[in-house]
Amino acid sequence: MLILLETKETFFVFKVSLVHLRLFKFKILKDTILEKASDMFLNLGFKSVTMDDIASELGISKKTIYAHYSNKTILVESATFYLFDKICSGIEDITAAQFNPIEELFEIKSYAIKNLKDEKSSPQYQLQKYYPKLYKILIAKQFEYMQTSVTENLEKGISQGLYRPEIDTQFIGRLYFLGMVGIKNPELFPRATDQMNALVTDYLEYHLRAIVTEKGLQLLTNYLQK
Repeated sequence: MLILLETKETFFVFKVSLVHLRLFKFKILKDTILEKASDMFLNLGFKSVTMDDIASELGISKKTIYAHYSNKTILVESATFYLFDKICSGIEDITAAQFNPIEELFEIKSYAIKNLKDEKSSPQYQLQKYYPKLYKILIAKQFEYMQTSVTENLEKGISQGLYRPEIDTQFIGRLYFLGMVGIKNPELFPRATDQMNALVTDYLEYHLRAIVTEKGLQLLTNYLQK
């Protein structure tokens, strides 16, 4: 009787372990699909990339992708928020690294440009055109996050004597957000003549020159001359 109970218990443990293994493999494949799709969307655009393209790149069937993401819209949404969370996580690491506020903005710029691959396909404006509901949600999330992040940067700059103490941090934060969104509009800033890295650098200089003190201006000038 004891042997029978032990056999049943062993079988149960084996079945549970097998289920866990399958769930683990399922999650790994789902994450792999998401990462590859996100990379392709950034490089080629949300509209251009098909489910067949993603399946071909991964060497799996389209049916396998649909088992994890039932349609392209759901995959685009998952990729969009995956990229958003990734950028936010990187920004938090940078702000925790204790750069001075001016360097911090340029470090964040470099990180975002690297991970968004210089936005060759203008993904944000493709979202606006082909997935307008998703775009509105993303913009709202971006505004909420950036308003907090930029306000903290401004307050830190004021406390360190790098930014003018009389500036309205909420107002400046909103202007900063509008500028960052605006320069990503390919109709206003065609990629053929203006690369995103140079555009953001110019915008950061424009933003900072409007708010820095003499001490901050010297730091900014030294940084730009490097």
